[in-house]
Amino acid sequence: MNILVTGANGYIGQALCGKLTQDGYRLVAAVRHNTGPHIAGQLKQVIVGDINSNNNWQDALRGVDIVIHLAAHVQDTKERNADHQLLKFRQTNVAGTMNLAQQAAHAGVKRFIYISSVKVHGESTPHKHPFNEQQLPAPVSPYGISKLETETSLQKLSIKEHMTVVIIRPPLVYGPGLNGNFNMILQAVARGIPLPLGAIHNHRSLVALDNLIDLIITCIRHPAAANQVFLVSDGEDMSTPDIVKKIALAMERKARFIDVPKVLLEAFFILVGKKMTIYRLTRNLQVDIAKAKTLLNWTPPISVDEGLRHCVEGMAPIETDSLLIRVFDISLAI
Repeated sequence: MNILVTGANGYIGQALCGKLTQDGYRLVAAVRHNTGPHIAGQLKQVIVGDINSNNNWQDALRGVDIVIHLAAHVQDTKERNADHQLLKFRQTNVAGTMNLAQQAAHAGVKRFIYISSVKVHGESTPHKHPFNEQQLPAPVSPYGISKLETETSLQKLSIKEHMTVVIIRPPLVYGPGLNGNFNMILQAVARGIPLPLGAIHNHRSLVALDNLIDLIITCIRHPAAANQVFLVSDGEDMSTPDIVKKIALAMERKARFIDVPKVLLEAFFILVGKKMTIYRLTRNLQVDIAKAKTLLNWTPPISVDEGLRHCVEGMAPIETDSLLIRVFDISLAI
């Protein structure tokens, strides 16, 4: 079976390609730029540049049975105007994805697996009321809006074409070699830097990279996955301090906290223009994975403890100055 993976040189893409190769699949690796031969198991590499409505996917799709679409425009930290942000997200995430999906359907692709985001549901959940697939989505961010618009367009396309669509909505994905703000949490714990999280009592769903990849591969062949939407997580919800404690345990270190009252922490971040940042730090975001468990008979293959051990073992390096400057902005990771 031939599989086209977009974003094949990205964080999820490289790990997914490695596992697909181990499982005997033949890969077409679609990348934005030529990154060399390190993508595991590629049948061929196709350089597509920026994904938009003008890409010609004919060569990449030749002989392909399954498309796994990972590539996306995620964020633009320099663009502050929400309308301009949404326009950029729509160019790649909506128009670019639908251009690929329409060409895939015409090329005879049997299944299109789209990696969406939990953000189509919103930014937070009430206590003990996790998101589920039956709820009406309510995205807040331009990114979440663009992902939902893409989902809706793909579902309409699947009705008209002989190509099934599978949509997967992950929360934060973590694993070995992860850069960005989650890596700063790891580095802060490793260096014994106290974090202002001791008074936070929330519940968060995360998904280990291995667990997400396992669900994606399950959706390649499982007949019950056709034209379905799935939320995914490790199935173990934790508070932000508990996540830090588990990281510390994996490092055989002690977690250090400063007990800053939630109301003061939120007030400070809102004052400095980081409202969504503090909400990601202090509020709940839980997902219910009962549908994937029941319909696909799927269970996350590794636990949070094991996933965090892998994450710790594969920690990406970070400069000390950068860590000290940004340690109080770690909430973007959760």
